[in-house]
Amino acid sequence: MSFRAAVRFKIATDPDEFEQIFELAYDTFVDEIPQHQPNAARRHVDRFHAQNLYVIAVSGREVVGMITLRGDRPFSLDEKLGDVDRFLPPGRRVCELRLLAVRPAHRRGVVFRGLVDRVMREGHARGFDLAIISGTVRQAKLYEHLGFTPFGSLVGSDAAPFQPMYLTLEKFLETAPALTVRAEPVSFLPGPVPVAERVRDAFVRPPAYHRDAEFRDAFARVKARLCALVSAPQVEIFLGSGTLANDVIAAQLSRLNAPGVVVSNGEFGQRLIDQAGRQQLAHTPVAFPWGQPLGLSRIESAVRASGARWLWAVASETSTGMLNDLDALKSLARTHGLALCLDCVSAIGAVPLDLGGVFLASGASGKALASFPGLSFVFYAGQVPSEPTRIPRYLDLGYYAEKGGIPFTQSSNLVAALEAALAPFETPEPFERLVALSQCLRARLLEIDAPVLVDEPLATPAVVTLALPPVCLAGDLGDHLRQQGLMVAYQSEYLVQRNWLQVSLMGHDSFAPISRLVAALVQAGPAWRTRARASVPVRRH
Repeated sequence: MSFRAAVRFKIATDPDEFEQIFELAYDTFVDEIPQHQPNAARRHVDRFHAQNLYVIAVSGREVVGMITLRGDRPFSLDEKLGDVDRFLPPGRRVCELRLLAVRPAHRRGVVFRGLVDRVMREGHARGFDLAIISGTVRQAKLYEHLGFTPFGSLVGSDAAPFQPMYLTLEKFLETAPALTVRAEPVSFLPGPVPVAERVRDAFVRPPAYHRDAEFRDAFARVKARLCALVSAPQVEIFLGSGTLANDVIAAQLSRLNAPGVVVSNGEFGQRLIDQAGRQQLAHTPVAFPWGQPLGLSRIESAVRASGARWLWAVASETSTGMLNDLDALKSLARTHGLALCLDCVSAIGAVPLDLGGVFLASGASGKALASFPGLSFVFYAGQVPSEPTRIPRYLDLGYYAEKGGIPFTQSSNLVAALEAALAPFETPEPFERLVALSQCLRARLLEIDAPVLVDEPLATPAVVTLALPPVCLAGDLGDHLRQQGLMVAYQSEYLVQRNWLQVSLMGHDSFAPISRLVAALVQAGPAWRTRARASVPVRRH
């Protein structure tokens, strides 16, 4: 049996393992490295023992190596150097590694590297993406080989000097590819998005009859929560995608018998223009370059020239990552007496919304609300009569209102899942978490000079689009990430045409997958890392 096979790496849990840990700590940090005073018991219990996570190397039943992880501040290096954050890359979740010790007979690279690999994986699983350590200067080359970066001045004593160092997750993966973190596939797709366990549990309940009183009560609760989330007076829920909800809006606009303006600065704005045409609405399309803000003066000119009575736009343009200025659109609508309609499919659950004063707005369950796809909704104000002679029954918003919102079969499973997904939105925490995740991702992308299409503050926190230079095909990079178990968007026709790749954070609640993604991007090579926005073809409409 090989030496590698004879050694296991695990989290210490057994009392005997902890006794061996105390003995190994004494032998290493008292006898070998004179860091602590001797004692008769010949055991050393670390002062942070209760907070430490111990990763150990075990041969048979013998603990032959160990390292600890601790995320509580202040760190021991904070006490020695002051706030260590000033030495570290910004925007990181930091943990401290300590008490790295290996029995002399096992001081080969495999045990040292195996300990660091396992502890980095444990840190990754807990949301950390940077580790600091005090490394003995006698092993400086080995630390450097694993990707550690020294910072600050030496600590310890003349007899036992230590160099403070840090290691990022992506640097470790880059310098030690054989020890790559293994994890389940992670979806960064804008739909379907990752779904929480409580949502999955709600979905798998036995289906309920859609005329049952208990289901109707649950349905009413979901409608009330949706309205409260976006400050809208009324909503109807449809069994279908966000496209269905926008078709319902187009059907309602046909009732106005008046011209309107449809604006676009991305794929989903173009789809609104298409849907207006299919409904044979009298409309003026106003298109802007993809990834650029809406120009209100051009929109206003189109409104005046066409005598428009309604305005239709996308709130959050998923294709580019652009968050359009809803306050400006609402102000324009008020000034000109326009019925404002909004595609909020990717905005609901991503950013706080106030749909007060909005005529019609669409949404969907499978985006930032992080439920299963299959339900869509239309928010509306005032009374909406049924139109049996001009609107198909399935698209007739007024008919849904007349029938209490359930004119046809509904999915109790999807409704139950949506109710579970809506529960966290009773506080601002989901919005705050998404912003924090977005800031972390953008900071990491900035560090590696990624070609982000839309910068803050114009960007949605939910989606980042990378406009890749011609030397790097989005399909190749997307395939590489897919092989690493990272699912990003790159196969849609509009992305293929522009050589774009998208990362969605909808449904995410942890920083750890971001580190894994950035590490995989770094591993992919330097070709895509050049900011070359001007060289990326942007089709104008």
